[in-house]
Amino acid sequence: MKKPMCISLRGGERFYVNGAVLRVDRKVTLELINDVTFLLESQVMQVADATTPLRQLYFIVQLMLMSPHDIEEAKAVYREQRRALLTVSENAEILGGLEAIEELIEAKRYYDALRRIRALFDVEQSILSGSELPRPVEIA
Repeated sequence: MKKPMCISLRGGERFYVNGAVLRVDRKVTLELINDVTFLLESQVMQVADATTPLRQLYFIVQLMLMSPHDIEEAKAVYREQRRALLTVSENAEILGGLEAIEELIEAKRYYDALRRIRALFDVEQSILSGSELPRPVEIA
C-alpha cells in the first residue's frame, strides 16, 4: 500500500473525489489512505475557460476524471479533439505532448494527463499570440 496522501483545504474550498463534490466549512487536512481519484478546486477548469484547443482538451479529460460513469462518451470527444489538434499542429513540443497524453489516457492516468496538458498551455499561448519563434530554414 502506498503512503497516505495529505491534502490541506481552506474553509469553503471544494474538493472533487471519485466524481463527488465535497466542500469543507473550515480549514482541514484530509488524509487519503487508499487510491482515490481527486481534483482540487484550483485544478478544475470551468467550461467558460475552455477557450483554446488545448484548454478544451483539458476540459474533456477533466470530465473523464470527474464523471467516471460517462467516460466512454468523454473519450469519444477526446479522440475527436486530439485528432483535430494533430491535424493542425506543427509544433514539435505540442505533437510530443499529445503523444504522451495519449499514453496516459490509455493507461487511465487522467490526473497525469491533465498535468501534461497544463504544461503545454504556455506553448499554445505563444503560438496563438504569434510569438512562437520561427523554425530555422534548412538549406540543403
